[in-house]
Amino acid sequence: MGAIRTPRAHWIEEGLRALAAGGPEAVRVEVLAQALGVSKGGFYGYFRNRAALLDEMLDTWERGVTEEVIERIERDGGDARERLGRLFDVVGSADTPVTAAGVELAVRDWARRDEEVAGRLRRADNRRMDYLRALYGAFCPDEDDVEARCLITFSLRIGDHLIAADNGPRPRSEVLAAVRERLLTRPGLPEDTAARPPEPAQAPSG
Repeated sequence: MGAIRTPRAHWIEEGLRALAAGGPEAVRVEVLAQALGVSKGGFYGYFRNRAALLDEMLDTWERGVTEEVIERIERDGGDARERLGRLFDVVGSADTPVTAAGVELAVRDWARRDEEVAGRLRRADNRRMDYLRALYGAFCPDEDDVEARCLITFSLRIGDHLIAADNGPRPRSEVLAAVRERLLTRPGLPEDTAARPPEPAQAPSG
């Protein structure tokens, strides 16, 4: 019986972990093979060379933070505010090597030094912003309001964990929950009012 081959996806995931830890220079075949507990010979059954692995890693990251997230959100339906709520939960969990914050930051740093990576990053960011515009635009009629909410949402995704400042007497989670509530509030209508049925009409007196 032949040896069980290490799946292609494992090489890519381990490459993304190495990227998050040390940038593209840390993605080396020997190091990945050691981390996977296999010989490096299996690598060349999947990839022509290291450059081919880096290319597939970027493909996997781009697809993972755009189409795969969008498909996951759309799968359960609901109105735009419900889908945004699920999006906040899914993105906040960052539960795979592809969507981990460290990989996001590593790709952004890499893009500063590589034009091809910068192009991929711009494409991914535009796709994510377009999806946010579609969701916020469903209940915010003002385009400036939509754009502001999109930028705030995206900025929180990228930069929240980089901010070391305290939030006064409140835990960060409480502040983020307040931001989320405001972002999901219909413009011009406080959320408690939006959710409450109208008061019954009173009969005139006298």
